[in-house]
Amino acid sequence: MKDISIVIPLYNEEESLPELGAWIDRVVSSMGKSYEVIYVDDGSNDSSWKVIESLVAKNPDVVHAIKLRGNQGKSQALRAGFAATRGDVVFTMDADLQDSPDEIPEMYRMIKEDGYDLVSGWKKKRYDPLSKTIPTKLFNYVARRASGLKLHDFNCGLKAYRHEVVKSIDIYGEMHRYVPMLAQQVGFSRIGEKVVHHRARKYGHTKFGLERFINGMLDMISIVVINRFGRRPMHIFGAIGFLMFLIGFFSAAYIGLHKLYLLYMGEPTILVTDNPWFYIMLTMMILGVQFFVAGFIGEMLVKSRHHTPEVHIDRKLNINQ
Repeated sequence: MKDISIVIPLYNEEESLPELGAWIDRVVSSMGKSYEVIYVDDGSNDSSWKVIESLVAKNPDVVHAIKLRGNQGKSQALRAGFAATRGDVVFTMDADLQDSPDEIPEMYRMIKEDGYDLVSGWKKKRYDPLSKTIPTKLFNYVARRASGLKLHDFNCGLKAYRHEVVKSIDIYGEMHRYVPMLAQQVGFSRIGEKVVHHRARKYGHTKFGLERFINGMLDMISIVVINRFGRRPMHIFGAIGFLMFLIGFFSAAYIGLHKLYLLYMGEPTILVTDNPWFYIMLTMMILGVQFFVAGFIGEMLVKSRHHTPEVHIDRKLNINQ
């Protein structure tokens, strides 16, 4: 068992890796703690893996590496890295040198001495363009409102975790943006935040496009819905379906009874099938039944084993499992 594990997911970061490795070694060695660094190459098509191989060869007792088969995304890279960790406190950071390893000692102290389960970095002052910072602020605001967590930067790559946390959470899709919410969902309530230094990108360019914001919003909706109704889908789908069916049924009944009343009074009226509201109410009844059935099917699926996509690993270096 190590004191510290550092998981670094990466994609095409060949230029920054030697500098990052030396920086981490300098900081953690000064702490007097045993540690391991796990690089997870998410299918890079540059020379990143060759650089990692050289880092492993120089320090095989500390440096480990995993290479995924193709570009599977940051969430899958984190899953593979978390599975390989042996540290009492686990850190994650990006490989682009925008996360500072100098934050490790204080975040380690917050986990060990202050009793936090998870400490998330907050890049209070960012060196990103407005096209990235404004949507990020919006997502963080919505995430705070949805989760109740008082965090300012859910998606900061620099985080510290108690060992039990990374072994309990299930990251899939693009859920890496909302790891604090996933940790909260499985019962880890001691979640803190630390202001961290954000450095301007030194090499290369960002690997994320505008689609990350759309995907991020959809993933957050998924987390919120699953968190609140994942174990009882009938409570949301069944309730919506039942309400829609009742509205449609009583509205259609009103249309029919109103026609009978007009006929009884001898007043002119139209056929029920000529009334457009009849078809609207009929559609609501049909949709209500479908929602109710969806809730019932959801209840059956909850009882079955939850399946997440498998991480396809191409090779490993210095990983003992």
